[in-house]
Amino acid sequence: MTNLQADDSNANAVEREENTPAAERSGGQRLDRTEDGQKIRIEEGGGEQEQDEDPATAVQNPASAASTKKVFGIKRSNPSARKGNDPYNYEEKYPEDAAYEEAAPNARVWRTYEDESRIHDSNMVEESRDNVDVLLVFAGLFSAVVTTFIAQTYQNLQPDYAAMSASLLYESVLVQRAIANGSPVDTIAPSSLNPTIAFVPATTDVWVNGLWFMSLFVSLTTALVAVLVKQWLHHYVALPSGTARDRSFTRQFRYAGFQKWHVQVIIGLLPVLMHLALAIFLSGLVIFLHPL
Repeated sequence: MTNLQADDSNANAVEREENTPAAERSGGQRLDRTEDGQKIRIEEGGGEQEQDEDPATAVQNPASAASTKKVFGIKRSNPSARKGNDPYNYEEKYPEDAAYEEAAPNARVWRTYEDESRIHDSNMVEESRDNVDVLLVFAGLFSAVVTTFIAQTYQNLQPDYAAMSASLLYESVLVQRAIANGSPVDTIAPSSLNPTIAFVPATTDVWVNGLWFMSLFVSLTTALVAVLVKQWLHHYVALPSGTARDRSFTRQFRYAGFQKWHVQVIIGLLPVLMHLALAIFLSGLVIFLHPL
């Protein structure tokens, strides 16, 4: 009889537990499990929800991971993932043109062309300016060095009147000494330096000065072309006035002129000219130092 009463009490307890709400069994919280294995705890009082994911089965959403990032442990949204911030999405950036107005002076196609050409031109001009600036600095320093060497060696291409005066003075002293000693004056050799003899510079001096003058000329030519290129680049990126269509046409005309005159090829040849000038200068320097 006692066993029958115990079985009846256990059955009633199981029935009461099954009829008890989930929120009462969890201390005021309702536990639920989704199809993908995620356990969700929902607080009845404050309406706050807490989600605990199973590490083995939880799959991170790529979109949410791309749109948020942690800074010092704090999650914050990524501005690049927001809609409407893409600078290359011209359909959202510029309004749609009205019917039969797709080629109007301020149509979307012209403004899109301006944005794309501005990106292309800024990259091209920035790279060209950097190269030209470096060449200008090097050409200026190199020209100054070559000029210093030329200032010391070009004098060998003309008569040295100071040496001529010293030679004639020494010859005069020898004549006076011969007269005082009663020796014949004809025994004294005449000086090789006198105004009546044509001056012929040494072959080494001619080669050295010729090479160094040529090197200076190439260096200055490179600097001149570099200055012209900087002016071309400045006028190329100058913002024209008018409507979007007029500005697009002006930019296209400038770009066609750059292609016609091969400006990029000229910029690429400037370093070659500087290398040539440096090679010529070193050749003259070797000839200058060889007799020493």
